[in-house]
Amino acid sequence: MTATTTAAADSRLSFRQYRDLGPVHSHGHAQIVLPVAGSLELEIEGRGARLDAGVAAFVAPGAAHCQWAAGANRSLIVDCAGDGAHAPDEGMLDRLGRQGFLRVTPAVRHLVDFITLAAVRDLDAVARHWTPLLLDTLMAAPTRPTSRLHALLARLKAAPEHPWTVEAMARTAGFSASRLHALFREELDQTPQAYLANLRLTRVMDQLAGTTLSIAQIAYQGGYADQSALTRAMRRAVGLTPAAYRRQHRQGR
Repeated sequence: MTATTTAAADSRLSFRQYRDLGPVHSHGHAQIVLPVAGSLELEIEGRGARLDAGVAAFVAPGAAHCQWAAGANRSLIVDCAGDGAHAPDEGMLDRLGRQGFLRVTPAVRHLVDFITLAAVRDLDAVARHWTPLLLDTLMAAPTRPTSRLHALLARLKAAPEHPWTVEAMARTAGFSASRLHALFREELDQTPQAYLANLRLTRVMDQLAGTTLSIAQIAYQGGYADQSALTRAMRRAVGLTPAAYRRQHRQGR
């Protein structure tokens, strides 16, 4: 395995990029792998699956596993070490260990997207404040019903650059605009516009970090009117310009 890791000291969270196939290995703590961008193949105790925005993995303590990826990818890793108040109990570890691969609910995806954006400023602070909620949401995820927004969210993720309006989203989902707002608040605790903005920013940040495209090209392909609009959005979200974010990411490699 070749993995590039950016981690917060003494935290439960890290971001990793996987490359070629590595040896089978295990560790003494539970680990959750949540893809942020791209996909990777993961095999746990002989069971394999492709992880992407809709599928995560739980690796039980001592479970033999290996992973590999052919293209660009980035994952949020949650290391469930220790026995703190928010660590999974033995029953939860056993249940998740039997399941192995987990459906990523909209609530979990919302948290992962938020953590990805917020971590640009201070990963240590994000880990302290948001890891407990992420773990609690992941624990609840397997028993939650399928989202009523599932089809729409898939369309938005496939084409966030499309000039989506709330009315267009509502037509796609088969709801009124007011009902769509209510469902987004109920399931994702945010508005449709905020969800779309996070999708666009996540894609843009991945392209800034992983491609040599010009910032103007990335802005256009990301659904922004121009480079200035992207710059304003990134300043509001992460406190950095696109150029500064690109420099910071490359210096951290």
